[in-house]
Amino acid sequence: MLELGPDEAVRLQFLEEAQDYLQTIEAGVLELGATPSTQVIDGVLRAAHSIKGGAAMMGFTLLSDLAHRLEDFFKVVRSRPCDDAETHHLLLRAVDQLQSVIALNRQGLEPNQAWLHTQAEPIFNQLHERLGDPKAEDELSLLSGDDGHAMRVVLFETEVEACLQRLEAVIQDPQQPCLKEEMAIASQELEGLGQMLEIPQFAQFCATVSNYLAQPECDISATAASIIQQWRRCQALVLTGQLEALPTALTLDLPEEAEEQTVFDLGLDDLNQELGVEDFASAEVNGFSLDDVLPSPEPPVPSTAPAPTVVSAPPKPDTQEPREMTVRVAGHHLDVISDLLGELLIECNGLDLQRTRLHRLLDTLKQKVRLLEQANFRLRTEYDRVSGTVGATHPISAQAQHGFDSLEFDRYTDVHLLSQEVMETIVQIQEITSDLDLGLEDTERTSRDLNRTAKQLQVRFTQVRMRPFADLANRYPRVIRELSQEHGKTVDLVIEGSHILIDRTVLSVLADPLMHLVRNAFDHGIEPAPEREALGKPPTGTILLKAAYRGNQTVITVADDGRGLNPEKIRQTASRLGVPAGWLATASDRDLLELIFEPGFSTATQVSNLSGRGVGMDVVRTNLKQIRGDIHINSAPNQGTTFTITIPYTLSVVRVLLVEAAHMLLAVPTEAVAEMVLADQYLPVETLGHPLIDWEGYMTPVVALDEYFQFSRPYRPVEAEGTPIINDPTLMILAQGDMALAVKVDRYWGEQEVTIRHVDSDLALPHGFSGCTILGNGRIVPLIDPLALLDGFEKGRDRPLRTTDALPLSTQDTILVVDDSVNVRRFLATTLEKAGYHVEQAKDGQDAIDKLEAGLQVNALVCDIEMPRLDGFGVLAHIKRIPHCHNVPVVILTSRTGQKHRQLAQHLGAAAYFSKPFREAELLETLAQLIRHGT
Repeated sequence: MLELGPDEAVRLQFLEEAQDYLQTIEAGVLELGATPSTQVIDGVLRAAHSIKGGAAMMGFTLLSDLAHRLEDFFKVVRSRPCDDAETHHLLLRAVDQLQSVIALNRQGLEPNQAWLHTQAEPIFNQLHERLGDPKAEDELSLLSGDDGHAMRVVLFETEVEACLQRLEAVIQDPQQPCLKEEMAIASQELEGLGQMLEIPQFAQFCATVSNYLAQPECDISATAASIIQQWRRCQALVLTGQLEALPTALTLDLPEEAEEQTVFDLGLDDLNQELGVEDFASAEVNGFSLDDVLPSPEPPVPSTAPAPTVVSAPPKPDTQEPREMTVRVAGHHLDVISDLLGELLIECNGLDLQRTRLHRLLDTLKQKVRLLEQANFRLRTEYDRVSGTVGATHPISAQAQHGFDSLEFDRYTDVHLLSQEVMETIVQIQEITSDLDLGLEDTERTSRDLNRTAKQLQVRFTQVRMRPFADLANRYPRVIRELSQEHGKTVDLVIEGSHILIDRTVLSVLADPLMHLVRNAFDHGIEPAPEREALGKPPTGTILLKAAYRGNQTVITVADDGRGLNPEKIRQTASRLGVPAGWLATASDRDLLELIFEPGFSTATQVSNLSGRGVGMDVVRTNLKQIRGDIHINSAPNQGTTFTITIPYTLSVVRVLLVEAAHMLLAVPTEAVAEMVLADQYLPVETLGHPLIDWEGYMTPVVALDEYFQFSRPYRPVEAEGTPIINDPTLMILAQGDMALAVKVDRYWGEQEVTIRHVDSDLALPHGFSGCTILGNGRIVPLIDPLALLDGFEKGRDRPLRTTDALPLSTQDTILVVDDSVNVRRFLATTLEKAGYHVEQAKDGQDAIDKLEAGLQVNALVCDIEMPRLDGFGVLAHIKRIPHCHNVPVVILTSRTGQKHRQLAQHLGAAAYFSKPFREAELLETLAQLIRHGT
């Protein structure tokens, strides 16, 4: 992504703000058509004025001119209310033209003259013919009486407040970027505002600020705080209606102490004294609170100047929360932070995993210390017994006994001293173990705090990524209004749950599907007024657009009270499209309704530009699958149709169940799992080639994942931390809408909150997968898509997914390394695993034979000769007695290089003989040949 310069970034940021202002204007015009209100038109005027002034300052001349003309029209509407629907429609079309200009400006382009003359000018000319130019009385009506004061209050609460907050943010930045330029822009903007509101004192004051900033010798870094403080005082005076007290010139002769104060050092009592009011906080100003301008009082800074006499007013309880500042952040920055939070979650899971390992290691250490203590006790007891026997056989001289016999005086040898040292070492190790235990408890406490903080951070950031449902839903009232005028239907759009927060990525994907459903409801659902009245319905139809939370999912409903869907018409259309007649004859109404989501299926007799425009409902479901969403339909003839959309609460983090199936560790989102039951508790019944179980009175089909997922890859045992929670075959009941599926898995390992990672590849993921996740130990785990499984089973794709025959379990060759040196075993294991082998280890020959007799399947042995209990020659002799090891090659790897040892090993059946040190490549090549010939 190309980095934008600071000027260009500011211009683009303004265009984003202008887009929000246009949405305010559009919503205001729609509200004017229903319930005219002076407050609404004032908000529209402020938005148009903000676009006009900001666009002029940023160099968007055409946008500024069009916004100025639109502002003039709204001035006329405010002073002379207009209820004409056609005028409101033209105002909305004028807003569309401004949106087109903004879209081009974002791309660094300007509209050409042809577009201006053919598209924009006709609309603005028609508005001019209907409304004319604002007259002097129109301008005066904006500022006369209470309305004029209210307008000033509103603008100083919004425009001036935003400007001053921007400057304060620049001052608080240690580098103070472009401070002088920002101050100059703000001064010109506020001067223009003062002239528009006919506040000459304020305009003159801002002009003196501009003159000061134009001086080359001005030290803006030293005086910026004072200038902003004086602007704050002007703001407070305007908000309280004391225009006569406004200053007309900038004053910079402040006490030295004032230069060290912050911008917000004016207390409430001082403000009362300055403004000459008894209680500023109780001043009757509509829509204004002192907290919007000034923070709570701080302790006064000591000064040599005489302090004014102030009468303290009793504190008033706060009745209004202070206005919060908002910032605009580019979307890709949020994506980067989201990825970092995902990494933090993975690292927290890894920390929990390491903590569990430390617990396990500490328990092992404690066990080994106890064993060492017992061994030392047995050693000392045995030595005492042997010493007593030797002493009885060889009595010690009386001189050596210092005159005491063995019962009267204990005697200690070097072995006793060594045993005592061992015992003291054991005690010290026990003390260290206790310290480790305490340290691990502190680590656990810190880890819990970190997890809690990370969780709170994730929740807060998820809320930052979210936008209210109103951002999307507010687009549709205008659509319904224009469709009603065009097609002669009277339809009310009811929006519920506007405050529901939805991930902004989800909102962007939902825009087209919801538009499709709303237009479909208007076109195919709502009947004409005469038809509705004949059915006993009110002539005005209703479309409901509702958002709500359900568990960890968001549910969006689009419903109408129209004619509903006709199952018989769907049946006829399906028959015409070639759906088997046998299936249609037995299909239920619900099955028929699901057909409308099939590609190319449409019951419309002709393509129109109103609803589907020839595009079927399959596009809606396809778009929803991009965000792991689904859609279901319910309909009743002459009562209406309801579409229910379910989407996850967030797309970045999901809670999953870790299960093992098809020799893989898999992650399944918990939101789709209704229940987990042991497989042996339900006896499957074969019906039409599919096993079914009776789950809560519903015959539910069963799918075994080890049969469903089969791939051409070597199988490795699943290596997970700890032990599985359920170590028996288990059924996961996946439920979505009215569909359910019992998925059989081999084991259940637990539940985790993980971050979703998408797989970027030219090869499509196999059906049934939607991405992957990363566990705390760095293992990548595929993420199952339950909706795809349900959909695949419903469409008859419940057959094993295979392109070629799967490789057998023994494809990855296993080698048993037998050596009494743990370091040699580790070195050989590392070498062989790098070459692609699975390695098992045995600490001596007897251990190897025990493992082989217990059923361990290996392809080759690498064995030392000199080992305790059973040496390498013994291994060669015993391995031939094990039935499944007759053809297993044994490679001897020893430090003995003599010909005698080599010949004996070959006579006992050794396949190869290597001496230490050995050549790694030669050993690997020999093993590969032996295994290949042996198989």
